[in-house]
Amino acid sequence: MRITVYEQTYKCGQTELKLGSATLIMGILNVTPDSFSDGGRYLDSGRAVEHALRLVEEGADLIDIGGESTRPGHQPVRAEEELSRVIPVIEAIHKAAPHIPLSIDTYKAEVARQAIQAGAHIINDVWGCKKDPQMAATAAALDCPIILMHNRQDENYTDLIEDMKKDLLESVDIALQAGVNPARILLDPGIGFAKNHSQNLQVMSALDELVHLGYPVLLATSRKRFIRTALNLPVEDVVEGTAATVAFGIAQGCQLVRVHDVAQMKRTVAMSDAMLYASPWLTRRLPAGSI
Repeated sequence: MRITVYEQTYKCGQTELKLGSATLIMGILNVTPDSFSDGGRYLDSGRAVEHALRLVEEGADLIDIGGESTRPGHQPVRAEEELSRVIPVIEAIHKAAPHIPLSIDTYKAEVARQAIQAGAHIINDVWGCKKDPQMAATAAALDCPIILMHNRQDENYTDLIEDMKKDLLESVDIALQAGVNPARILLDPGIGFAKNHSQNLQVMSALDELVHLGYPVLLATSRKRFIRTALNLPVEDVVEGTAATVAFGIAQGCQLVRVHDVAQMKRTVAMSDAMLYASPWLTRRLPAGSI
């Protein structure tokens, strides 16, 4: 199997994130009361900063900050509430450690705009610019990287992988039409979103097809239900299951992974990278729009 990785550098304040020679680790920092595995733990800015610094010490390359849970059955929050959760944390982390790249996990354009102004560098949109009609234009105006995740209102697919490709390329087109630099676009298959258990497993086995759409791919599987279901284990006991998905995704060309358990996944990533980047089947490409 031919494995494709993309070479790209993203400027994040004092730091550069580089793709093409190692998998990047995105540490998860949820400042929510109801996230499925760590809700309520880091609502206090001080504890949130401590956790972010700990994740970086353990090997995270960037921190993803979210102020609204996206677990099944979650209660949506207004932009004002989301801003009150994330902005103090972003400002505190940026002040304490300005070298740490930050992403804002939101589908609301105004939250994204204020988060980037407060010190974040990347937008991580779980609706792929399809929920808020202003998100794509906001990302274009800010000229920041944006992660477009696959999501939809239902699980009614004609052909799961082909429909996902179409959905993702629709998100890409929305971003491009708004003026987003194609070299700033990353994709996320949206494991656990608008997909049942068997569909999630099918997507995992076809990640290389999404990689070949022409953009770097972020894989976010950490502690998710499809792992807990497959192993019949509780959320706090699926480190090995998450590690298996991370290694499998990297082997298919995913270049960023979003995880809770950074120390353990750092070792998984290091071993996967050692094999991947020694592979004679590895192909490096510049991502779409790169010079």
